[in-house]
Amino acid sequence: MKVLFVEDEPTIREVLTEYMQLSGYEVTGVGRGDIALKLLEDQSFDLAVLDICVPGADGFEILQYIRETGKGTGVIMLTALEDEQTQLKAFNLYADDYVIKPVSPIILLKRMETILRRTAGNGGEESREGLVLKQEAYCAFYQGKKLPLTLSEYLLLQTLYSEPGRVFTREQLILSIFNEDYIGNDRIIDAHVKNLRKKLPISCIRTVIGVGYQFDQEAGRI
Repeated sequence: MKVLFVEDEPTIREVLTEYMQLSGYEVTGVGRGDIALKLLEDQSFDLAVLDICVPGADGFEILQYIRETGKGTGVIMLTALEDEQTQLKAFNLYADDYVIKPVSPIILLKRMETILRRTAGNGGEESREGLVLKQEAYCAFYQGKKLPLTLSEYLLLQTLYSEPGRVFTREQLILSIFNEDYIGNDRIIDAHVKNLRKKLPISCIRTVIGVGYQFDQEAGRI
C-alpha cells in the first residue's frame, strides 16, 4: 500500500515514516504541500496522511485536490489543531478521519488500517447503485452530488444501508437515531422516511407492511 505522508516537522515525519515502513507500507514523506500536490499529479496513493499547517499548500488544499480530482485516496488529517471548527472543515471536505497530535504511532497505524480496509478494492468509497455514504462526515452522495439530508435522515439511511435486505422495525430505527433518549410515538420514523424519500433520487427504501422498512437494492437499480 502506498502512503503519502505530509508533515513539516522533520522528527515527527521521520519517526512515523519509520513505523509505517516497518508495518509494510511504501511511504513517501514530504514537508511541503506544493510538493505533495505535484506527487499526486504524477502518482497514485492508497492513503494520504496530511498535516494541516504545512508550507506551500496546506492540508486542506491537498485534501480538496484529492476529492475534486476523484482520486480514490483515503485521507487522514493528522494535526495539532483540535478545535471543532477545524475538524468540521476537514469532514466537510470529506476527510476520512481526523487524528490529533501527539498520537501514538500504534494508534495511527490502526486508524490507517481501518481506512484502507474500508477503501480497498472500491476506489476509496463504499457505494450501492451510485449512492455513497461518508460515515465520518455524516454525508450521503448520489453520483458525486451531496444530498441535503438532516442528521436524523442520514442516520436513518445509514442504518438501512448498512444491512440491505434486512427489515428494521420502527423501534430499532429509533434506537439507531436517538439511542434511548427519545420518548414519543414511533411514527416519527414514518415522517423521516417520507422526507428521506423526497431527497433520494432513487427509490431504495421499501415499506414492509406491519413491520417496518428495508434498503432495497433491486428497487434502486438504474
